[in-house]
Amino acid sequence: MKHKENNLLDKREQALLRRRQAANRELAVLVAVEFTADRRRLTPAAQQARSAAAVVERARAEAGEEPTILHTPSPSPPADIDFDASLAEFQELARSAGATIAAVLIQRRPKPDAATLVGGGKLDEIVATVASTGASLVLFDHDMTPSQARNIEARLPCTVIDRTQLILDIFARHARTREGMLQVELAQLEYQLPRLAGKGKTMSQLGGGIGTRGPGETQLETDRRRINARLDRIKQQLEAVRRIRRQQRGRREAVPVPTVALVGYTNAGKSTLFNALTGAEVLASERMFATLDPKLRQLTLPSRRKVLLSDTVGFLRKLPHALVTSFRATLEEVERAELLLHVRDAASPTLDEQRAQVEAVLRELDVEDKPALQVLNKIDLLPPGTPIEPGAIAVSGLTGEGIDTLLHAIDAALTADPLVEANFRIPQSEGRVLAALERGATLSRQRFEGNLVFVRAVGPNSLLERYSRYRYEM
Repeated sequence: MKHKENNLLDKREQALLRRRQAANRELAVLVAVEFTADRRRLTPAAQQARSAAAVVERARAEAGEEPTILHTPSPSPPADIDFDASLAEFQELARSAGATIAAVLIQRRPKPDAATLVGGGKLDEIVATVASTGASLVLFDHDMTPSQARNIEARLPCTVIDRTQLILDIFARHARTREGMLQVELAQLEYQLPRLAGKGKTMSQLGGGIGTRGPGETQLETDRRRINARLDRIKQQLEAVRRIRRQQRGRREAVPVPTVALVGYTNAGKSTLFNALTGAEVLASERMFATLDPKLRQLTLPSRRKVLLSDTVGFLRKLPHALVTSFRATLEEVERAELLLHVRDAASPTLDEQRAQVEAVLRELDVEDKPALQVLNKIDLLPPGTPIEPGAIAVSGLTGEGIDTLLHAIDAALTADPLVEANFRIPQSEGRVLAALERGATLSRQRFEGNLVFVRAVGPNSLLERYSRYRYEM
C-alpha cells in the first residue's frame, strides 16, 4: 500500500514538473522562408538539350508536322521536394531550444527583401500573428543582416531570432564542459560583433543637429573593445585546451592505438550507436545537438585489436560557419582519426541530402579523403524488406542488430596498424609474453613441447613486433 502511495506521489511530482516546464517554455511564431529564384536552375547540359529540342520543333513545324509539347519552365516552379523536411527540422530546432510553437508562417518569394527579408506584407502578417497568439518570440529559418534584424525588431514587440542565433542558443543549452562553454561563447561573440550597431532600444546614436550628439559611438566602440578583449581571452583558453589535447594525443600515439570517429547529421543516432559499441552510458537523446563535447572510449574489435572510438557533435544543413570554426578543437578528433564512421538515419526521408551536408562539412575540415564507412543506423524503423544502399552497413544502435558486422568491417578497414600473422616459440617461463599475446591477438595451433609453447597469432603488427625475438618460421 505504501509502495502504491509513493508511486502516486512520484507521478504527481512528474506531472507538476512537466507543467512547470511547459509554463517556462517560450511561445514562438516560426517563419519559414524559401527563395524560389534559387531553386532548380537548369544545368548547362539541360539548357543545351532544351535548345536542341526547340530547333527540332521548328524543323517539324516547317515540314508541316504536328508539334510535340515542350515542357517549358513555369514562372512559379513548384516547391523543392525537401522543403517539408526542412520545415520539420526547423520546428525540431525550435523545440530543442525550449520553445512552444504557437504558429508557423511560410514566405515564398523570388529573392530576399533588402529591408525586411520577407517583405512588408508578410511582416504585417507576422505582427498580426504575434498579437493574436501572444507570442514572446519570432524565429526565422534564415539568417538576417543587421539592418534587416533592426527593421523587423522595430515592428515587433518581442524578441526576434534568426537561424544562426537559434542554433547557438541550443548549443549554449547543451554545453556541459568548460571547453564546450568556451566554444559556444566564442561563436556567439563572433556572431554578435558585426551586429552591435544599433543593438538595443536605449543605445544612443550620433545625431546631425545641435544637442543630438550623444555618446553612442563611444559606447559602441567600448562594446567592441570589450568583446574583442573577451574573444582574445577565449581563444587563448581554447589554445590551452588544444595544447592539453595534443599532449594527451602524443601520449596515446606513443602506444599506437588507432582512433575511429563517429560523424553524421544531428539526431542520426551516433550516441546510441556509441553506447552499443562501447557499453558506455553517454547521453543519447532525440533532441538535436545533445552531444557537444567529444567522448573517447576504448573498443575491442573481433581481432582483439583495441581502438579508440570518438563521438562527435552532429552536423546540420546551413550549419553556421562560426560553429565549425569554434568547434575545431572538438573536431580535431575527426581530423586525427584513421577511420570515419559516417552514421546516417536510414529512416530519414532526406537521407541523401543529409549525406551531402555532412560531406560538405568534412570538406571544410579537409578530411573528405579520409577512409570512411557508410553506416545506416535505425534500421529497426524501416519496413521489412526495405532495400539497403549498396556498400553501406545496416545497423540498429537501439536493438544491436548489425553491430557484429560493423565491428568486422572496422577491423578490415584499419590499415595503420594492420593485422598480421606470425608463429611464436615462447618458453613457459615467459608467461607474461603469452598473456600479452592472448589479450591482444587471436591465438591458434597452440601446442607444448618440453618447456616451450608453440602458437600461431593473428594480431596488430605493433603488438607482434614487440615480441619478434620469439618468432620463428615453420
